[in-house]
Amino acid sequence: MQTKMEDLPLPTLFEQARKIHSTATDSGADQEVVKKGLEALVKCEDMVNKLGLFSTNETKEDISTTNLKYLLVPFYLAELTEKVAQDDRIQILKASQEKLKEFISLCEAMELVPKEELEATTQGVPNSLADQRARKIARFKRQKAAEAKLLEIKERKERRGRSTKAAALSTPVEAGEEDELDDDGEEEREAWLTTISLAICKEGDKDFSRDVLDNRTKTVEAWHRDAAVRARYTKPAQPITCAAFAQDVLEGRAKVSEVANHEH
Repeated sequence: MQTKMEDLPLPTLFEQARKIHSTATDSGADQEVVKKGLEALVKCEDMVNKLGLFSTNETKEDISTTNLKYLLVPFYLAELTEKVAQDDRIQILKASQEKLKEFISLCEAMELVPKEELEATTQGVPNSLADQRARKIARFKRQKAAEAKLLEIKERKERRGRSTKAAALSTPVEAGEEDELDDDGEEEREAWLTTISLAICKEGDKDFSRDVLDNRTKTVEAWHRDAAVRARYTKPAQPITCAAFAQDVLEGRAKVSEVANHEH
């Protein structure tokens, strides 16, 4: 019997959503899968809020390793929301931006955002192209370092898993080695902190500071609003009558070959 989503514990629900987020492609994402991922993340968000896992008075040092990963819930929500296929892209963009701002704000409160990104958030886009380029290069380096660190952690865990399995088959674990084999809390903490850092880099690379996000949305909304106003008050050109067309031909403003374009 399949367990209902509302009956799943938070860790299981989060892991389901995380896997959907990691497999969903930028284009052609299965909308049913995306919908399922969003439902799981919304439920995760509700559970995190009810449990009061995070406080703006805390920093990353105060958050338990078990709860660190739940900081990514609004980030995953923002990214999956962008993959929803809907004609009204403005609403999709706004919903995604709101979750992204929640993620960045939460990370700021937890002192997880690098100093350079904080400056970009508070000051907006720098005027100097050289500053923009320098910030982009620094962000790229942080992203590559985070990706390399995650790969290193993954390979380390895989090697340890193989060694543990081989050791269990050959010799019993000696006294004092249990902690070394089982205590991977620090490694897990490092992995989640690095994943959060990578998420901040990715969104920063899209220039998703709060001011830029708001300005983009306002620009798109203004364009659509102005277009609607223009459509309402702009009248189509009146058809040209035979008499007017004949006069235009005589005065050189039209050609006889354009006869099909006027109204009898």
